Amino acid sequence: MKCAVITFPGSNCDHDAMYASKLSGFDVENVWHGETSLPASTDLVIIPGGFSYGDYLRCGAIARFSPIMSDIVKFAKRGGYIIGICNGFQILTETGLLPGVLLRNNSLSFVCKDIYLSVANNTTKFTNQYKLNDVIRIPVAHGEGNYYADSETIRQIEDNNRVIFRYSTSNGKVTDDANPNGSINNIAGIINENGNVIGMMPHPERYSDALLGGSDGIKLFKSLLK
Repeated sequence: MKCAVITFPGSNCDHDAMYASKLSGFDVENVWHGETSLPASTDLVIIPGGFSYGDYLRCGAIARFSPIMSDIVKFAKRGGYIIGICNGFQILTETGLLPGVLLRNNSLSFVCKDIYLSVANNTTKFTNQYKLNDVIRIPVAHGEGNYYADSETIRQIEDNNRVIFRYSTSNGKVTDDANPNGSINNIAGIINENGNVIGMMPHPERYSDALLGGSDGIKLFKSLLK
């Protein structure tokens, strides 16, 4: 499978995403945001973390107008697989490929630490290598990761099992204390209605190899290959 990792001005996790993808077995190509089309035969697009355009206006608000995003939206509508991580999640909400918004952390401070996630749905193409309710340790690094949507949107997401990961304690309890940013219902990651686009604030690519301090994130990438 071929993976395209997009680089914007201010991206800082693109090489991490490339490393994790290659380690999983993908053929990986780095794509500059100024390109107008994805490489031929692309199966997966990763929109990585960082601070695209310096996070001016809102996180992801300028990046959504980058030339490559037009083709990425078309790619998603054709059923192509997309992973948006941290700033990538923010960009996906700005483009409308995922619902909701990412607000300032309720602490109003940047949060950078390891957290725990409970796997809320392991039946997706992105999570089939996890077990339901698995607890994984993954880093977060964001100032605006507080997921919010109106009550009707949240109801639809919850009723259709589109929450993929929730912030939890190390033993899997979903509590306020385990929530690093105030995200509604402890939501750390969601999937779109068609099941081909996910966004998540934690960084699975940073814990894709034990040499990096943890490997709980690698199953996200390997799930697609499976």
